Amino acid sequence: MNILGISCYYHDAAAALLRDGQLVAAAEEERFTRIKHDYNFPRKAIEFCLAQGGLRGPDLDYVVFFEKPFRKFDRILMTVLQTYPQSYKVFRESMIAWMLDKLWIGSTLETELGIPKEKVLYCEHHLSHAASAFLCSPFEEAAILTVDGVGEWVTGTWGVGKGNQIQLHKQMEFPHSLGLLYSAFTAFLGFEVNEGEYKVMGMAPYGQPRYVDKVWKMVQQNRDGSFALDMSYFSFHHSTSRTFNHRFAELFGAPRPPKMHFFTRDTGFPSYFGEKPAAYEEMCRLNQHYADIAASIQRVTEDLLLGMARHVYEQTGQKRLCIAGGVGLNSVANSRILRETPFEEIFVQPAAGDGGGALGAALWAYNTLLGKPRSFRMEHAYWGQSYSSGEISGFLEQNNIPYQQIQNDDKLLDMLVERIQKGNVIGWFQGRFEWGPRALGNRSILADVRNPQMKDIVNTKIKFREPYRPFAPSVLAESAVNFFEMDEPTRHYPARYMLYVVPVRPEQQSRVPAITHVDGTGRLQTVFREHSPRYYRLIERFGQATGVPMVLNTSFNLKGEPIVNTPANAFSTFSRSEMDCLVLENFLIEKH
Repeated sequence: MNILGISCYYHDAAAALLRDGQLVAAAEEERFTRIKHDYNFPRKAIEFCLAQGGLRGPDLDYVVFFEKPFRKFDRILMTVLQTYPQSYKVFRESMIAWMLDKLWIGSTLETELGIPKEKVLYCEHHLSHAASAFLCSPFEEAAILTVDGVGEWVTGTWGVGKGNQIQLHKQMEFPHSLGLLYSAFTAFLGFEVNEGEYKVMGMAPYGQPRYVDKVWKMVQQNRDGSFALDMSYFSFHHSTSRTFNHRFAELFGAPRPPKMHFFTRDTGFPSYFGEKPAAYEEMCRLNQHYADIAASIQRVTEDLLLGMARHVYEQTGQKRLCIAGGVGLNSVANSRILRETPFEEIFVQPAAGDGGGALGAALWAYNTLLGKPRSFRMEHAYWGQSYSSGEISGFLEQNNIPYQQIQNDDKLLDMLVERIQKGNVIGWFQGRFEWGPRALGNRSILADVRNPQMKDIVNTKIKFREPYRPFAPSVLAESAVNFFEMDEPTRHYPARYMLYVVPVRPEQQSRVPAITHVDGTGRLQTVFREHSPRYYRLIERFGQATGVPMVLNTSFNLKGEPIVNTPANAFSTFSRSEMDCLVLENFLIEKH
């Protein structure tokens, strides 16, 4: 049985294909269109999934959309009516978008895929999230927590999964949303909503949570973990362009201008910002204020999630917790849930946001709706497109790009280990690209974790991004406990997907300065031989040469672009940066 899951028309459009309950392929549309967070109908992602499965549209048994459009339309209409006339622009834009696309998704699927309407199914948004976490988790039974901006009406749920069944017991509804609260601060701090939230998380350790009391003025948590926002501080429910209002600004001061460089005394002033401004000290003080605000909303977000998780434990008694929804990508909060609640194990799907809803919708249809037993466990995130040696060599030859083809993989890995030790930055392209927002060793930029200058080198010469952003370590799973304060790291699935931030052991911080953030933490990825054999061998050989079985890993893209998919994407990114060499499977391209 072939089931295709679809998510689109909000952000991170995606497609995922199941065959007899096993995942065949999954990809977000942005990887193909090169439009970051592309929300349009995922035509190219669908084409890839069908090709990977050797199928045409009419071969599909079911196509499942990740939410119920009419229910979402009901929420938008009700919200507009409650806030009119302030919301007239929301009404106008919603009518255009919904009338053209979203209300007719069923017809679009029928036309695009050549299937009858009875093959098109719809799953509620948060049920798609819940299914995306629980039904591919290693747990037979677990508590479930979903938290995001908003689905149809719902902004968060909790429930229990058992076998192939999911029961969601309680929910919170719009406008009371943790995702939208965090997004309001994202916008206030000068970043793009649905894109810059992880920048706020990275900025937070440079600040102190001095404004926690002010944040709690606009949100109140109840004893059952639910909460209510004071909507007099927000405008996301009636504005198309602003998430916060003048009362918010009166509380926290003027918003940070989006084009203003962020730096504090702790971040330093990178050379790619240009000349140091005359008002450097004053700007440091102003940016410190914004860093303190970031630290404050991060702390409150963590505390709200802890309150939810503790209540879910009290109600369910489960020792295992599955988390999904965009807020599930907050890796600092995930770590606190593991440390500070009675839950012993957590599972977070690598594409926890809306893209992952495509997989969740397909799993829900197969396992829960059709009653099929669960058989798929997500052990890794490598579900995207791969490229053959012939395709890579064809691209290189057609474009007259000099290269070495090194058939002996051990020889190539030894060459790379030597280059990394010398301070080279490597573009690393192999296998199928990753599912979700993290580069996990198939589309990565790699460097030496031991070099204290490497963070600035990669930021300055390759990523061209904010200097406060941390870099992740990829570490051999069995060696992680030697470097990070985490019990039994091989048991914890979120660590495979860079979804935990944990302390770097104090005695090891000086050995791995390039991945140790200002607060002494690292967002680690545990690497397993059975799931990432070639990447594992590279790190293993680096460890044999240096005593540190770990490399710096950041996503293979430039600022503002999606992670690369094709050899052409990879070479373009390599050419426009100061990476030293590029590895496309067994092809080595170097700058001379």
